[in-house]
Amino acid sequence: MFRRAAAQRVRLVTTNLVLAEVHRLLLLRAGARPAARALDRLEASPLTVVEFATAEHHRAARLWLERLRGRPVNYTDAVSFAVMEATRCAAAMSFERDFARAGFTLCRGRLPEPSAAVAAARPSRPHTR
Repeated sequence: MFRRAAAQRVRLVTTNLVLAEVHRLLLLRAGARPAARALDRLEASPLTVVEFATAEHHRAARLWLERLRGRPVNYTDAVSFAVMEATRCAAAMSFERDFARAGFTLCRGRLPEPSAAVAAARPSRPHTR
């Protein structure tokens, strides 16, 4: 999905909190080198914009968590929702259903036009019980 987005020149928006989760996931599953390379590639991409969470994003994320109370939405996703609102990004490239529950369009197969911004969320983790 990410390769297709790059080929179609779709601008991706993500947050530093998502990068932290991607790094941690890769660090635990593949090691330090692949985790560092992933950060390097994301930061070097001219199509990827990393939004750093601000106090305003935090306040908006807390409102999202309150609004979606009773649903398993984590803080990182809530900050992503706040950033998506602030940047007028209506679609998310994610496997997380939280984005659809919050009212955003999930891009699972078909990508929007290249002029549209798409939020790139972290890869979903296997659910364990």
